[in-house]
Amino acid sequence: MKKIILLALLTATLIGADITWQETFAHAQAKAKKESKPMLVIITTEQCRWCRKFEATTLSDDEIISKINTQFVPLHVTRDKSVYPKTLSAKMVPMSYFLDESGKVLYSMPGYWPVDDYQSILDDALRKAKK
Repeated sequence: MKKIILLALLTATLIGADITWQETFAHAQAKAKKESKPMLVIITTEQCRWCRKFEATTLSDDEIISKINTQFVPLHVTRDKSVYPKTLSAKMVPMSYFLDESGKVLYSMPGYWPVDDYQSILDDALRKAKK
């Protein structure tokens, strides 16, 4: 019974929540190592309308937020302003990179994606992370 109550409370706190972005790449990588989770690094720019749409729709969806918060260590950076490895180039934005805990790129996906498609992208990244 205690497990059911705990699960219900956890679910309730994740619904309507925001993505818990890490402050820096170093923090994200340390947390990924500690928790044995893949990292999700999303690169955007300030003037990108597709980035704003991605943030306002896909990254604001409760199921997407829950999956990212529970299955990944997320980091949101701004191209040309934030500090992150140069190996994560973003000629197109938004850009989603999925990395293992050591920082090796497992999977990347450029562009805006609607919720259903991004759910599939997250699932693909998790499968690649488990290999």
